[in-house]
Amino acid sequence: MHFTEDMFEQAVIELFENMGYTHIYAPDMERDYSSPLLDSVLMDSLVKLNKGLPLDAITEAINKLRNFDTGSLLQKNMQFMDYLQNGVTVKYFDKGEERSSIVYLIDYAKVDNNTFYAVNQYTYIENGNNRRPDIILFINGLPLVLMELKSPSKEEAGIENAYNQIRNYMQDIPSMFNYNAICVISDLSTNKAGTITSGLDRFMAWKSKDGTETMALADFATFYEGMFQRERLLDIIKNFILFAGDSQNPIKILAGYHQYFAVRKAIEKAKIATATD
Repeated sequence: MHFTEDMFEQAVIELFENMGYTHIYAPDMERDYSSPLLDSVLMDSLVKLNKGLPLDAITEAINKLRNFDTGSLLQKNMQFMDYLQNGVTVKYFDKGEERSSIVYLIDYAKVDNNTFYAVNQYTYIENGNNRRPDIILFINGLPLVLMELKSPSKEEAGIENAYNQIRNYMQDIPSMFNYNAICVISDLSTNKAGTITSGLDRFMAWKSKDGTETMALADFATFYEGMFQRERLLDIIKNFILFAGDSQNPIKILAGYHQYFAVRKAIEKAKIATATD
């Protein structure tokens, strides 16, 4: 029996459900097909995460998320990643007095304060282009991880096709990628993650769930469970994605698994060192 693309998609979704994500089949949702955000989820999440701030402040933050200053896709993504990692600075009036504050998009300290959705077959329409990525991970209503899966039973180079598909999406539905933290290309035997600036050669496998390396090439569960456990994904988003290069040609870098675990280990050693002589 062939392992079809649909079967592969369902297997990946099951992994996410086991990791505490809520699965949503997008065609069953009532929503705005011209919005890349889950609007009501975003509003509810930001109200919950920013207790004490008035609705005006939350609305101002959402307006900033929707309306980036003019610039390239990469510039908009850089702005969004700053919002995502550090919060959105807002101004609002309280009893006639102007105040400023920060609206946080994610609670990095308490994982369960956030909503994690694994949504498949999410149709998005932009500039007349109707596109449907395979799986998108939404955190608090924000489409942070886009996954393109290819059939493991097809003869052609599945991983290259998945990469090219994502590059096409970036041309056809660019607004979706304003909010993208990580891109995934996967065909069961090869599973890799990169960013919106990564060439195919810069997409990397994630070969460990706990820092102990596994070389099992076909173990797609190691990739997904190693990288996308909810707490680890938040850690990666907050601390292991950055922009480098000069202002003319910035590149977006996602840490590899060996870098991630080495840094985590170094931090633990440093904590021990500061507690002793």
